[in-house]
This record gives sequence, C-alpha cells and structure tokens, in this order.
Amino acid sequence: MEQLNFFGEAGRSAGLPTDLLRYRPQIFSPEESRAYLMKFILTVPWEQRVVSMYGNPVLTPRLTAWFGDTDKNYAYSGNHFSPLPWTQDLQEIKERIELLAGTHFNSVLLNYYRDGNDSVAWHSDNERELGKLPLIASVSFGQVRRFDIRRKQDHTEKYSIKLEEGSVLIMKGDLQQHWEHRIAKSKTQTNARVNLTFRVIG
Repeated sequence: MEQLNFFGEAGRSAGLPTDLLRYRPQIFSPEESRAYLMKFILTVPWEQRVVSMYGNPVLTPRLTAWFGDTDKNYAYSGNHFSPLPWTQDLQEIKERIELLAGTHFNSVLLNYYRDGNDSVAWHSDNERELGKLPLIASVSFGQVRRFDIRRKQDHTEKYSIKLEEGSVLIMKGDLQQHWEHRIAKSKTQTNARVNLTFRVIG
C-alpha cells in the first residue's frame, strides 16, 4: 500500500510545493458551505459518465456536471461536454474565486462525491483546451477529502493536503505537465462532498 508523506499540523505534507499549489481555507463560511452543498446536490442535473481508462470503458466513480460560457466546449477521457448556462450561485462563487486567483474563468466542472467510495483516479488536467500552463481553482463543500499529488517521472515524490469545507486550492505553474493528482477512496470520510473546479477553456 503506497504511503504518502506524513501530514503536518496544517493538514498537509511537509515540503508541499507552493509554487504549484496555493491553499486557502475558510474562504466560505460553514453556513455558506452547507447551504451550497445541499443546493447543488438537490438541483444540479448530475450525470455518471462512461470514461476510457487504459483503453477500457468504465463508469466514473462520482457524478459530474459542466457549466460555463456557451461556446466553451470541453473534452476528456472520450467525453465531450457542452456547458450548461451559469446559475446565479455559480456566478457568485466564480466572482469570489476570480479575486483570489487573479484570472477570469469561463467554465466549471462540478464533481459530486456521494461518500468515501467515490473518487477520482490519478490524472492530469492537461487537455489541449486548457492551454500549456493552466490555472485551475478547486472549491470544496462538505466532507473533508485528501488530495494527493505525485511526480509523473518519480512516483516516490508525492504529497497530500486535506481539502476542508469552504476551502480553495489553486493549481498553477507546470503542475499539470509534470504531476498527477487524485482523490482516493476512503473508508473513514463517508459524507457527501461537492467540488467545483474553475477553468479557462481556450
């Protein structure tokens, strides 16, 4: 079983590369986070898609939905997404995140992790539409889950960070070129989590 570097008191591995990741806890209050979590769970038209993993079709172990500007289509793992129009809630969240990230986002992928059995496997967000050095802002509502990264050329170099309710994680630099990330399955983190990853589609 693969072991990741031990967490420090701040809920992250020692030596986490801050030139690639910037973590901001409590951007949204507990009350805001709970309200957004329940509203998204109940109102978003979630889908469970079939994706290609190592050449084989598999169901994603989570539910997803894509929102954004009407002309910003996106494709990954054999799926093509035409975005749903922005809702007022997503627009309000986007404007707050843009102030933190210093960029304008034109799309967002929502992920619904129903419990600890839902996950996302090791991958990089390196699709052509995202550009060479994409900046992606990840917002978490609900259950704390562990976010792992590992270097593509050396899997022994890996780090973790606990994504807390109401937090924002900004992925930047050449993270998507040289590193992979995942949300692993968990036997202890059993409550629901909704994650919003804001992106710039070219």
